[in-house]
Amino acid sequence: MLPSIPTDRPTYESSIATYWFDEGILVSLSKNPRRTVELIKQNAELVRKITDNKPVPLLIYLTDSPMPDNATRKFSGQVVPQIYSAMAMISKPGLASLIMKMVFAMKKPPIPMKSFSDAEEAIQWLRDIRGSGN
Repeated sequence: MLPSIPTDRPTYESSIATYWFDEGILVSLSKNPRRTVELIKQNAELVRKITDNKPVPLLIYLTDSPMPDNATRKFSGQVVPQIYSAMAMISKPGLASLIMKMVFAMKKPPIPMKSFSDAEEAIQWLRDIRGSGN
């Protein structure tokens, strides 16, 4: 189940997601356009601005979107550890693992990443990661 975009705090829009903070965790509600290098660059610039250029834990609600090309997947793999400290992905079964396989094919993700079907479990995992200093 997707969350409602809050009205009691600032929200930020990019072409691929809506963002807001919830108790120190950046929440992302994904949109479904095909990811391109240019869209990932624009999104990363927005995230850097709203996080004061500090990697933060991300709780991302994934949506189906068209398969990005190889250049975009490679670029995403380089950008993710620059802007996020950990990533909890909430999606229908299989979607998050497919995305992780596409972006980090043949190598371990550079930050802690885990997929969930339950938002509360995902939030607790991010809090635990943050508390352990990873």
